[in-house]
Amino acid sequence: MKVVSAIQRSWQGISIVTALLTPLSLIYYLIITARRWAYKLGLLSVYHAPVPVVVVGNITVGGTGKTPIIIELARALQSRGWNPGIISRGYGVKLTQPIEVTPDSDPRKVGDEPVLISQQTRLPVVTYPDRALAIKTILSSEVDIILSDDGLQHFAMGRAVEISVVDGEFSYGNGLLLPAGPLREPRSRLNAFDIQIRRNGSAEAGEILVVSNLSRARNIVDGEQKDLGDFEGVSVVAVAGIHYPERFFNGLAAKSIQFETLAFSDHHRFTIGDLPSDRTVLMTTKDEVKCREFAQKSWWAVDQETILPDQLIENIERVIGQRIANG
Repeated sequence: MKVVSAIQRSWQGISIVTALLTPLSLIYYLIITARRWAYKLGLLSVYHAPVPVVVVGNITVGGTGKTPIIIELARALQSRGWNPGIISRGYGVKLTQPIEVTPDSDPRKVGDEPVLISQQTRLPVVTYPDRALAIKTILSSEVDIILSDDGLQHFAMGRAVEISVVDGEFSYGNGLLLPAGPLREPRSRLNAFDIQIRRNGSAEAGEILVVSNLSRARNIVDGEQKDLGDFEGVSVVAVAGIHYPERFFNGLAAKSIQFETLAFSDHHRFTIGDLPSDRTVLMTTKDEVKCREFAQKSWWAVDQETILPDQLIENIERVIGQRIANG
């Protein structure tokens, strides 16, 4: 965790380390540019689904809060008459074929984020690294729009709408490509996106602001709900196995909760020995799905409230309409 944090901090500026890594970033740039042009020129094939595909991703490494946005986006589209399905890579698991994920699926076999999405949306979810095969599988569920959780750089997957998400705190860091900086693609790539989202912070020109904050605690065993303010004065252990655990810890601190921290690597596979059984534990919903089978009555998952402006949904539908009109 300390190594990851140190690397992330170095990406926020220019140092001797970033200068030494810049030649590798140039090589990385040449590779990704050649790969992108191979798809543009038809040297590598692209699968185009018979329904609109909306990709929600980021050009930076690490979590930017895409999954809560995907969940709320699916709910919003469903409320407007769409029948969404969601595909996800299933990070950290080895899959030999596309898997249809249910709320009761084992996150150790299909990935934590796909299970979380299925639990919170109750919509069709398929996980597999090959996005084209995932799409072909989910089409059997009679969906009429597909949301891809990440996959902007998966150019073998055709898409109707590209949405980039950037974190309001870290933004684009030092603006350098991997490994000297946090960028998977050059910032010039932003010009090609249909929609740009900034999660929290202040939106810049051309961006849509999406606000996401911790909202309430939910008991993992019996589903009881509490306001976070109810944990003031309680001896709490805050647990986070996400890309940037400090985001969760800072959110709890903003609610005036006093706590000890337990930080784990992103997508950590929890076992019962990782967490105290005799303490009040607050954890992320992403970690909850991996702890349910051995959860204690004193363990709580902290839900997020993510607010999507109407403009976002309207823009998605507008872009889809334009794509359909243009064939």
